[in-house]
Amino acid sequence: MDKQRIDIDAYMADLGRRARAASRATARASTAAKDRALLATAAAIRREAAALKAANEHDLAQARAAGQDPAFVDRLALTDKVIESMAAGLEQIAALPDPVGEISNLRFRPTGIQVGQMRVPLGVIGIIYESRPNVTIDAAGLCIKSGNATILRGGSEAIHSNQALATLIREGLREAGLPEDAVLVIETTDRAAVGALITHPEWVDVIVPRGGKSLIERISKDAKVPVIKHLDGICHVYIDDDADLEKAIRIADNAKTQRYSPCNTMETLLVAASVAQQVLPRLCRIYADKGVELRGDARTCEILGGAGIACRPATEEDWRTEYLAPILSIRVVAGLDEAIDHITAYGSQHTDAIVTENHSRAMRFIREVDSSSVMINASTRFADGFEYGLGAEIGISTDKLHARGPVGLEGLTSLKYVVFGSGQVRA
Repeated sequence: MDKQRIDIDAYMADLGRRARAASRATARASTAAKDRALLATAAAIRREAAALKAANEHDLAQARAAGQDPAFVDRLALTDKVIESMAAGLEQIAALPDPVGEISNLRFRPTGIQVGQMRVPLGVIGIIYESRPNVTIDAAGLCIKSGNATILRGGSEAIHSNQALATLIREGLREAGLPEDAVLVIETTDRAAVGALITHPEWVDVIVPRGGKSLIERISKDAKVPVIKHLDGICHVYIDDDADLEKAIRIADNAKTQRYSPCNTMETLLVAASVAQQVLPRLCRIYADKGVELRGDARTCEILGGAGIACRPATEEDWRTEYLAPILSIRVVAGLDEAIDHITAYGSQHTDAIVTENHSRAMRFIREVDSSSVMINASTRFADGFEYGLGAEIGISTDKLHARGPVGLEGLTSLKYVVFGSGQVRA
C-alpha cells in the first residue's frame, strides 16, 4: 500500500472506533436528550444561515467552474428555502414518537415467563450520498432520533457545505449532552474512504447508499456490510377491465407527470385489452400535451395512431428502463394474469399499482405482486415515508430482509427478544 492509502485506512479506523464508542451512548440516550440535540441543531442552522450560504458558495463556484449543468448546481445550492426546510425537518423528527425501547408482542408462556420484543438501534450506520447537502441534516436527524451513531460520506462536490453543517450538528449534540462523535462527516474526498467504510463490519452495522444507480451498484457489489438500498424504480400502473376509467386516467396521469425524476414515478403503463380503446386515446392526449414521449407495443401504437397521437414502437429494453424523464412505455395486456407476469418479469420490486373496482382482482394483485409497495386505486407517487406517516425517510428499500419500502425511524432499528420471569427454571 502507498502512504496515502495507509493514511486513509488509519483515518477511517479512527472514525469507526469513535462512532462505535458513541453508538453505545446514543443507544441509551433518553428521548428528551435526543430531541434537545435535534432542536438545538435546528436553531443553529437558522442562526448560521449566512455562514452556511458562504460555505456553500465555495461548492457552487467549483461546480460551475467544472462545467456542471444547471440542474446539478440547483441540487447543490443551499438557498434560504432549503436552509429553512432543513431546520423544520429536524423539528419534525423531534416531534415523532421515539421507537427505541418500545416493547411489543408480550405474551405469557405456559412456564409463566413473559416473552416480548424490544425495539433497539442498529448501532453505526454509514450513509453515502451525492450532491444534495441537505441529506447531511436529514440523515443525521433520523440517526440521532433512532439512537444510532452515523458516519456520513457526502459527495466531494459538497465538501464545504457538509463540513459547515457537521459543525452545527456537533454543537447540537454537545448542548444535549450527547457525544459529538455520534455524527461524523468524512472530511476527505478520497474515494478510498468509501471502500474502507463499506468493508469493515467492526466499525459499521449497515450501509445506506443514496444516489445514482452506478453508486448503488458499486456499494452493493463491494460491501462487506449489510446494505439498505434500491437500484431501480421501474414502477407500473395496471388499468384493469373493471377500472373506473375517470379514476384510472387521473391516477395514471399523476403517477407519471406529477414529477418525472423520483424513483416512485410510473415508467410503464399496462392496460387491459377490453378497455384500451376507451382509455388510451384520452389518457395519451394528456401525456402528449405535457410533452411525454410515448413508446408502446403494437396494439398501443395502432390505437394511438388511429387517434392521431404519436407513439414509437417500444423495444425489449424499454420495459426494463427507469427513464426518470418524460418518457412512458405502454403495453396492452390480456388481463390481470398477463399484467402480473409483466411486472414479475420487468419490475424492480419498488412500487406497482392496480386501478380496479373488482375487489377479488385487487386482492390478487396485492398478494401476488412482490414489490415493496403495492397499491390499489392510488398513484405510485404516494410511495414515500412522509406520505406513509413515517414523518421522514432515509430512503427506499426493495430488499426483503430487515427493512422494506420507505425506511423511517423504525427501519433504522431492529428487534431483540426480552423475557420477564419470576424465578422460573427450565425443567
